[in-house]
Amino acid sequence: MLKKIVLLSVMAVMAFASSAFAEKKELVNGIDANYPPFAYIEKNDQATGFDIDAMNWIADKMGFKVVHKPMDWDGIVPSLMAKKIDMVASGMSITDERKEKVNFSNPYYTIKKYFVVKNNSKLTPDDIRSGKKKLGVQAGTNEAKWLEENAKANNWNYELRLYSSPGLAIEDVVNGRIDAAAIDSPPAEDAIKRTKKPIKIIGEFTNSDQFGVAVRKEDKELLETINKGYELLMEDPYWVTLHKKYFNAEPSVVTPVSDNKASGKKAN
Repeated sequence: MLKKIVLLSVMAVMAFASSAFAEKKELVNGIDANYPPFAYIEKNDQATGFDIDAMNWIADKMGFKVVHKPMDWDGIVPSLMAKKIDMVASGMSITDERKEKVNFSNPYYTIKKYFVVKNNSKLTPDDIRSGKKKLGVQAGTNEAKWLEENAKANNWNYELRLYSSPGLAIEDVVNGRIDAAAIDSPPAEDAIKRTKKPIKIIGEFTNSDQFGVAVRKEDKELLETINKGYELLMEDPYWVTLHKKYFNAEPSVVTPVSDNKASGKKAN
């Protein structure tokens, strides 16, 4: 009886996937290729990272093909809406503003928002907000928008410097070109633990965000497929493997929230 139930479940998944994509070409996933450990380019020029491996697994399980296309982050949503790509599975925060343009999958990861400085810095978050400091942030992110809006609302006087990736902002912190960077927890922790950058985290600057996969409003079947894929992945041992590989941690439960107004990935 148990074997029969398992067989029927597998057949249901296969039928679901084939009905959605039997006539579909390979899907293009737009990525920020400078956002480790979620998405980055290896020395062999291959895209890798938590989001890449997760979506590859889902594509294989749900019966479609996916290719990962590096893009500038500030143009990635317009590219999705213009049908130049089919999805964004690359550390994108779920926000009300974005939900006006695209649909999101169920959230799969929660991140924090950090100020980072050089290891020998004595700066505090208050110093950054009100000390006329040079603060780096990735362009096109919710972090950047949040920092701009809140600087005006609270009379904070940092000088905001925009970068194409969190990594470049971190490099300028290390080289002394800016005093601090405002970035998501994953690239901050990756820079400290994996690439051993001489930086430290001194605190959070706004609320946490949740990541989801963005698709066009009309692509309801694709959204359903992605949600089903993540559901299967989270029940599979590979989900634990991915977390240990990229975060050196066990998966945590992600409870959807109704409103993410803070930065995003990005703030991404």
